[in-house]
Amino acid sequence: MKKETEKIELCSEHHVHDHSKLPVLPNEDVLYHIADLFKVFGDATRIRILYTLSYGELCVCDIADVLGMTQSAISHQLRILKEKHLVKFRRDGKTIYYSLADSHVETILRQGYDHVTE
Repeated sequence: MKKETEKIELCSEHHVHDHSKLPVLPNEDVLYHIADLFKVFGDATRIRILYTLSYGELCVCDIADVLGMTQSAISHQLRILKEKHLVKFRRDGKTIYYSLADSHVETILRQGYDHVTE
């Protein structure tokens, strides 16, 4: 506890803030999920898969051929992308085809590309 005679230092540019203009952040759970989403985008292989799928629906063997990787490695990354709802799939007989989950994923990719190539 401070003595009455002690002075509290204030910012030299002390001014009144209009708190109605301060941003209101989403709740912590939403912020956590956003951070978790961007972690998925932090892997170059997953980005390459997403870019490949931005051209259309493909099966694992086609994605592996385009990227020069094994089907096992692609399947592992697709599992992560499915868990995060970035890709969806449909089955046609024994073949499973993958595509981007929705237009938001393509928008994120496009805006990321635009940002780094400006």
